[in-house]
Amino acid sequence: MSKRRIKPRKPIARSSAERSAEAALAKMFTLARAQFGDAVKGQWLYDGEACPGCGREIDAVKWKGQEAMSLNAFIHRKPGVLIGYLLCGRCGEEVMRAGQSPLKRPTPLHTTIEQTLIQAYERYIRLLDA
Repeated sequence: MSKRRIKPRKPIARSSAERSAEAALAKMFTLARAQFGDAVKGQWLYDGEACPGCGREIDAVKWKGQEAMSLNAFIHRKPGVLIGYLLCGRCGEEVMRAGQSPLKRPTPLHTTIEQTLIQAYERYIRLLDA
């Protein structure tokens, strides 16, 4: 008799904030598909509690005098997956400042975020295959 390992299921949409993030990511996915076509094959929301930029707790960012969550996404080209993620307030503000710069160059923070998220996505895929 073989022992089958039962994979624990993650709760889906644990909070209204997470449901909102998932809905926003779905819209981003639709826009990415419209712009890049079949190069974007799927989507994944990083749901770690640590900021992928610095490791601090994810919290609100100040935007136009109000608190907001910094939902961002990038396309992991190799598998064609749009990866959505939230940032802490400090990293969120830094990313927004960089986006408003006329130079529009990737910053070291962007590189750190992408590397962290690619590693997290690859761990997630390995868990699915296990």
